[in-house]
Amino acid sequence: MFNEDNWQAALENGFELQSSGTTGEPKRIFQTPAKLLAANRVAVDAQNITAQSRVLTVCRMRHAGGLLAQTLPAWSVHAHVRIIPFNAYSFSRDIKGYTHTHLTPTHCRLLMQTKNFSSLDLGGVFVACGSDNVSFDIIEAFVERGAVFMCNWGMTEIGPITINTVFDTLDKVKQYREQALADGYLLGDRYYCEYKIINDELWVRGDVCVYEDWFNTHDLVALNEQGAMYHLGRHQ
Repeated sequence: MFNEDNWQAALENGFELQSSGTTGEPKRIFQTPAKLLAANRVAVDAQNITAQSRVLTVCRMRHAGGLLAQTLPAWSVHAHVRIIPFNAYSFSRDIKGYTHTHLTPTHCRLLMQTKNFSSLDLGGVFVACGSDNVSFDIIEAFVERGAVFMCNWGMTEIGPITINTVFDTLDKVKQYREQALADGYLLGDRYYCEYKIINDELWVRGDVCVYEDWFNTHDLVALNEQGAMYHLGRHQ
């Protein structure tokens, strides 16, 4: 188990991380020290994580979302991190005093179904959301609660903070909703990797990838007129 005492050694040596199975059968993927350092830099920059940040980690640490999205980057700049299991009913208490958290769309929907969500105050909280398609109703609901909300795409093989858009006003949510591709889910328009689209499939490359050459994600994507990328499904 990674913690504040052993993360530095793990970062220096690299380690294996369990994939979620998005690209096929779940597998263990080695994260090199160079990839981890690059991914940390991106995550810190994209989410404005500083030594004064306070990160609440509720995703499982054996996956990229739990460990690499915010936790390891926060430790790398000596920010405070608390790691607890996700609980929709206690989240409104758990999040108090924290500046960052990472949720999955499932977590978001569970929170939206609780009776106290309408009074949940997320002012000053940066919420990153990924691991599955993020719909605009989720984005809007969390921005309404005061959160700065990042719709994010990444994988165990790359990132996980790789392609995203940050929403801090309802006007921006409305603008992107109006520009959306009707049959797709927003991945983002901030790119922390090189990318190309071949036969509608997304290929990526960069320092935040475990592979040196181009990696075919098998995600089917398209760009809207403004350059935002949308997820259309997966090539089977």
